[in-house]
Amino acid sequence: MRRLAVLLTLLAVPAVAAEMLLLANGFTIRAESVETVGAALRLQTASGTVEIPVAHVVEREAIAEPPPPPPAPAPQPPPPAAPPAQDPLEAAANKAGLPPEFLKSVARIESAFRQDAFSPKGAIGVMQLMPATARELGVNPHDKEQNLEGGARLLRDLLVKYQNEPDQVRRALAAYNAGPGAVARFNGTPPYAETQNYVNKVLAEYHRLRSRPQ
Repeated sequence: MRRLAVLLTLLAVPAVAAEMLLLANGFTIRAESVETVGAALRLQTASGTVEIPVAHVVEREAIAEPPPPPPAPAPQPPPPAAPPAQDPLEAAANKAGLPPEFLKSVARIESAFRQDAFSPKGAIGVMQLMPATARELGVNPHDKEQNLEGGARLLRDLLVKYQNEPDQVRRALAAYNAGPGAVARFNGTPPYAETQNYVNKVLAEYHRLRSRPQ
């Protein structure tokens, strides 16, 4: 009866899964598939096909298949490209609400864009800020970005100061070069050769930049 029960158990194992078979002689066989053929079992092993009598098999155990690998993660879109860093001069102009060409024209005539430019009177850097003016503006004139920002704000404030004057831009540039006191004294651009040349050079550079094809 026991042999019959073992036989019925063996026959009840599905024929599709890989199995480990314990034989009556103590050996084990791994079969990738097992097929019952009459009183024998046909085993498909790694080395080929083998048939053994059912009576020689003591136990059959299905081999658990390894779980399928987890699905590959969906490809992530590349991170958005960082926007190109804005030119410090353009950033300062935009922050002050000035045309970049205007600030660039002043910077070119003042220092040729050089942060290491120092005037005999003590003006510092690209926008040639005097130390006292830089302190009033709350900027470090030795830092190029702060120097540009301070110069842009000063130009904006001067343009606002003279906004009701017919020669608004000339007065603002003259005040940037010679000081608002000189502009007030002469009610316009002072008759200083240096200041007259300065204003004309800045405006000529500004018109040149504005006329360039985009």
